[in-house]
Amino acid sequence: MCGIFAYINHLVPRKRREVLEFIINGLKRMEYRGYDSAGLAVDSGVNQITIVKLPGKVKVLESAVMANEKLYDDFVYDVHVGIGHTRWATHGAPSAVNSHPHRSDVGNEFVVVHNGIITNYKYLKQYLTEHGFQFESETDTETIPKLIKHVYDRHPELSFRELVEQAIPQIEGAFALAIKSSHFPGECVATRRGSPLLVGIKSATHLTTDYIPVIYSADIKQSPPAQKKRNGLVNNSGTSLVNGDGDGRDSLTEFKPLNDRAEVEYFFASDASAIIEHTNRVLYLEDDDVAYVTCEGGLSIHRMKRTLDKNEELSREITTLRLELEQIMKGNFEYFMQKEIFEQPESVFNTMRGRVLFDEQKVVLGGVKDYVSEIKRCRRMLMIACGTSYHSAVATRQLLEELTEIPVIIELASDFLDRATPIFRDDVCFFISQSGETADTLNALRYCKKRGALILGITNTVGSSISRESICGVHINAGPEIGVASTKAYTSQFISLVMFGLVMSEDRTSLRERRLEIIEGLRRLPEQIQEVLNQDSRVLELAQEMYQQKSLLVMGRGYNFSTCLEGALKIKELTYMHSEGILAGELKHGPLALVDKGLPIVMVVTRDKVFTKCMNAVHEVKAREVPDKSFVVLVVCLCLWSVCGAIGRLRGGGENIFIPR
Repeated sequence: MCGIFAYINHLVPRKRREVLEFIINGLKRMEYRGYDSAGLAVDSGVNQITIVKLPGKVKVLESAVMANEKLYDDFVYDVHVGIGHTRWATHGAPSAVNSHPHRSDVGNEFVVVHNGIITNYKYLKQYLTEHGFQFESETDTETIPKLIKHVYDRHPELSFRELVEQAIPQIEGAFALAIKSSHFPGECVATRRGSPLLVGIKSATHLTTDYIPVIYSADIKQSPPAQKKRNGLVNNSGTSLVNGDGDGRDSLTEFKPLNDRAEVEYFFASDASAIIEHTNRVLYLEDDDVAYVTCEGGLSIHRMKRTLDKNEELSREITTLRLELEQIMKGNFEYFMQKEIFEQPESVFNTMRGRVLFDEQKVVLGGVKDYVSEIKRCRRMLMIACGTSYHSAVATRQLLEELTEIPVIIELASDFLDRATPIFRDDVCFFISQSGETADTLNALRYCKKRGALILGITNTVGSSISRESICGVHINAGPEIGVASTKAYTSQFISLVMFGLVMSEDRTSLRERRLEIIEGLRRLPEQIQEVLNQDSRVLELAQEMYQQKSLLVMGRGYNFSTCLEGALKIKELTYMHSEGILAGELKHGPLALVDKGLPIVMVVTRDKVFTKCMNAVHEVKAREVPDKSFVVLVVCLCLWSVCGAIGRLRGGGENIFIPR
């Protein structure tokens, strides 16, 4: 959940205080991702880099920067690279020395910010220690700048990009990196594998192209023998082998503004919310892409070698973000999650807009309509996800099996990969993710794709890895979700899967009445959600009775079991209280032993076909002498969302639980 932000200005004069403010504000936009420390690195002289990093919130970093009069000044840079980071500790406790950016040596020759985990860092650390490097921190990240420095010491003739390309293959794990160096002023290299990273581009003039071709380093190396220079290839007579500065780049393979003065600004970030206030023109990096900003202001995309995938994209598109700054602001609400809870009447309507044709009693999903006949012939449907997205699969499995009469298997992505689950060509695999970048879900997608299954993505983020790599799918249109604890994305995922079931059963005469019942229910849903939200004050009263408890059980069955799982997850995330979602039918098989008069219990009960069975569970628990006030019977399952929001507001006066630990 770390956040990366980098800012590069080329021939756009900026005071150093402006650069620092850009970086700090970018980090603030990503505070919702959760973090325990923050830091940044900027130029402070000729070929000198200053690093400021501290444990605590971005405000602590901001105060330290503003108090440094030598750094927070009006010195103007025409060309400058600054990088920043918010860290969520994985290796080493939160501290100044473990915070990012990390450096290669005391001279700050190479400086790195990193999102992800390096799995082979112990072997890299041992190798680098044997070659004379001394480590300052306990982190895995510190091995990266030292590894690049190790390559530089042995091959000083290589360009900045080439140094990074030599180092990256030695690194195992997931990462997004932004790197700057005192040896290469005005240049920045960024790369990713398994962690999201995008590039924002801001120019006063039109762009030369909306597509940047991918340059394959292996192809450059196959060029005729030549004498290397830093940023290019020259022949023995000293003339360039290409029409640019070498490195395989020319006017057709890199981005530059149209005018001769390359007045341009670049923003690297983990999330679009960090750059939307500056530009809406972005480029999404793919796994193993290396983005290279040169000292001349050009941007090129490199890869080490070609893959065997015939569908591999040979360019990266510069797209326009359909995101407004107002959408990522809290407005009149105290917290993002509270805002997103109350946006659900609108978000579920947007999910259905143009898809559920109520007057015609019909559902149209443009992203899957060409594959419906193929899906109907499949052996089984696998729904693969993590966390809240997994719960949306649990919530809709019963309905999908009813409407399609096809076996539906739900899988946690991490366990699915651990088991190396058999996948067949006539399987249809759903991959559900709000961000579209969930690492385990994305790895499971690639696993299934290699085995020939039909891939269907359910995401909330246009341009995300899952949306790009899926064969077909549904964009849930829930709008930006800033709160880490997902709310409106869950309800929109649920509705998207229900709409898919309606599409699959459209030609089933025997299910006509059932389909019409569901469509009418969808019509009424936004109003019903609003009715629940209007009960916020009553839910707050219930929360006041329970939020100081140490443990809580949430029970239900049938369609409501997924609500129990999701509600328990939200209570864990927002109150740090132990909470467990339990299938009421399993009460006698262990959980009943936990029940006593001191344990609060939430029962999710609706008048459906399992109502009588749920009431039996209520009586079983009451027989254990649990006081009546410990019971909360929620008629509408979505009340759990408001419970979580109310509990969050109660605890918000102390530790800000909306920014995860």
